[in-house]
Amino acid sequence: MKFKKVVVGGTFDYLHDGHLAILSKAFELGERVLVGICSDDMRLLLRKDSAGIQPLVLRRRALEGVLRERGWSTRAEISVISDPFGPAAEDAELQAIVVSTKTRARAEELNKIRGSRGLAALEIVEIPFVLAEDGEPISSIRVRYGEIDTRGKLLKQYTS
Repeated sequence: MKFKKVVVGGTFDYLHDGHLAILSKAFELGERVLVGICSDDMRLLLRKDSAGIQPLVLRRRALEGVLRERGWSTRAEISVISDPFGPAAEDAELQAIVVSTKTRARAEELNKIRGSRGLAALEIVEIPFVLAEDGEPISSIRVRYGEIDTRGKLLKQYTS
């Protein structure tokens, strides 16, 4: 493993193959992984559609299940975050952050905050989007709307 402690964060709504890819990379690179999951308050601020994001209790239960299934739970620390940076803005032990193309700018912003606090910048590890069978990125919103399943398979009502 390359790093002692890595961070990854998100809403982890409808855990899908994209989430699994980012988590896999984090656990591949880090001895320990801090997983930030958005609080319900933050979830409400992030709501981008009328269907809404699942409550924290459901998202956390699914995340904990995946961590157990993959044998990662003993190396994971889950932190409920109420802002975009959570403990990553203050944790001096962190060495890297795993992001998608979509969240890289947020990691760069995090590094500026860490620098202003006298903390080392995190190495940013960017992974590509995991694509659904239609070649578009898998996302929770697409799962929520019934376009695809969590593996990226197109659902019948969206096929022509």
